[in-house]
Amino acid sequence: MNKISVGITGIGSFVPEKIITNEDLSKIVDTNDEWIITRTGIRERRIADENTATSDLATEAGKRALLDAGIDASELDLIIVATATPDHAFPSTAAIVQKNIGASKAAAFDISVGCSGFVYAMVTGSTFITSGIYKKVMIIGAETLSKIVDWTDRNTCVLFGDGAGACILESCDESFGILSSELGSDGVNGEVLILPAGGSRMPSTEETVREKLNTIKMDGKEVFKFAVRVIEKSSLSVLDSAGLEIEDLDFLVPHQANTRIIDAAMKKLKLNKDKIHINLDKYGNMSAASIPVALDEAVRENRIKKGDNVLLIAFGAGLSWASTIIRWNKEAKNV
Repeated sequence: MNKISVGITGIGSFVPEKIITNEDLSKIVDTNDEWIITRTGIRERRIADENTATSDLATEAGKRALLDAGIDASELDLIIVATATPDHAFPSTAAIVQKNIGASKAAAFDISVGCSGFVYAMVTGSTFITSGIYKKVMIIGAETLSKIVDWTDRNTCVLFGDGAGACILESCDESFGILSSELGSDGVNGEVLILPAGGSRMPSTEETVREKLNTIKMDGKEVFKFAVRVIEKSSLSVLDSAGLEIEDLDFLVPHQANTRIIDAAMKKLKLNKDKIHINLDKYGNMSAASIPVALDEAVRENRIKKGDNVLLIAFGAGLSWASTIIRWNKEAKNV
């Protein structure tokens, strides 16, 4: 039996229209443009309005990916949405997307791995194809982090933005597609990045809302150290599994969390900036949406060509990490 290779046949992304700049934030919290840019590299972020939910962003990104792939939603076998900000605890956001796009025969479920979610979804979705269970899988990374941010905490509110990115996974020529992947978790240190309340451990109450325990809490220094360490380790590991050297890498799309993290990783991996796509200055940290939005931009800008070895690497809540090497199987399209 021939091995089935899985590649991306369609890609799309969507971000809200509303922009909040660093100057805007300086009017509501003790911060300024220079402070934010120096520490994060972020200049602005997109924010969903009060009537827009994660499924709305995911649906639009999914439609764009379908259009790019040239297939109809009725052909999809599975939809996976990676998100830390689902519309509801249940039904899944993926099920809502399924309804919205008319994917009548698709199974649907969410995964929650924070910022690592999209790559986790890619590995999960591709496994359904390589196993022969499904043929066409939509994976989406979508977030409305603005809904769970404490807008009085300058250490976190400056970081996050909203958006969604989607890909269609299908079998491809065996010389292309996903070459190797790695997923990892460090639950021992999970509390350094956490949303304390709102779950079964600490259900939402008047007190938890008043104490803002339903918002993101993060030990930035610990997350920074973890991220720099794991980016280098996982990148080299997944390259080795694919039988590649760092010199064989044509393009890197890292999780867009902080320019200092990306710069440190570039230095350790000895990569030039022309091999990396960075857009966090425009969007901030969009968690699970970060990588697919950046990947979509890079493809539309023709920075990724057919045959390129592309590394996607993420780190996030859990603590978690995920990386995958793809030999790009489709031509870029200008939009």
